[in-house]
Amino acid sequence: MPSRHAFSLLRALSALVLAGSLAACGGGTLGGGVRPDTAGNPSPLAGSSLSQQVNQRADAGSYQPIAYSNQAKKGPRIIVLPGEIKSSNTGFLAAVSSNNIADFGELELTRANFTVLERSALGPLLREIQLAYDMGDPRQAQRAFQKGKLQTTRWVVKFDVLKAEPVAEGSSGFDGGAAARLINIFGGGGKGAQAGAVAADSVRTNEAAKVWIIGLRYKIMDANSTEQVANGYIEDKMEAGKKASSVLGFSNSASGQLTLDSLVQRLVQKSVAEIDAKYK
Repeated sequence: MPSRHAFSLLRALSALVLAGSLAACGGGTLGGGVRPDTAGNPSPLAGSSLSQQVNQRADAGSYQPIAYSNQAKKGPRIIVLPGEIKSSNTGFLAAVSSNNIADFGELELTRANFTVLERSALGPLLREIQLAYDMGDPRQAQRAFQKGKLQTTRWVVKFDVLKAEPVAEGSSGFDGGAAARLINIFGGGGKGAQAGAVAADSVRTNEAAKVWIIGLRYKIMDANSTEQVANGYIEDKMEAGKKASSVLGFSNSASGQLTLDSLVQRLVQKSVAEIDAKYK
């Protein structure tokens, strides 16, 4: 006859299995919690609590417009040139390019009510202007800015990534195999101990996190002289995390992070906010 303790343990395990089964069928974290905004979403999990959790994490990483303090004041005519990326990290370089950063700069400076002459409108002049500022050649810059719409351009702005590296990471986890062996050793080999050992041996958990630090410098230069008018540096960090667990055949996992290009865009926003507040 199994002991009273064995029956109690088996009842507890049965309850756990039943709870996991109900969750998988639609009532728990795997499938329940219907929400109204599922129209047009072909995902088979649309409307579930799992879908809501994932969407909440995605919303936290989506574009967040900010209000600029001098947004009502019209800013001068400017051109945003592609800056430099001084990081050699391949993961960052695969996600972000200097043209991406310049596009973010054009977008945010336009929202801050600066008159931005888009790079696409410059045509072959863009390379000439870029070369003039890379070389710090005021004569070449003056020749370029004496043409057409460029005559009234006041500033040239560049955003440079000076730092983009993962600086810290860590992980932790639990493997129930050792606990299962201890239960078998000290449980006397009864059915209760065997059931407990099976349950313990099925437990696996793992967590991992990585933190990036990205630093962005902005430079404002006089359109005709190529002289630097102002500069600033802003740094921020991003955490990427994931976790996973399983017990008695039921598993759960989650991961999330602010993408590298999204963090760069937020750094550009902070830079433009400073430009708007100090130099407009």
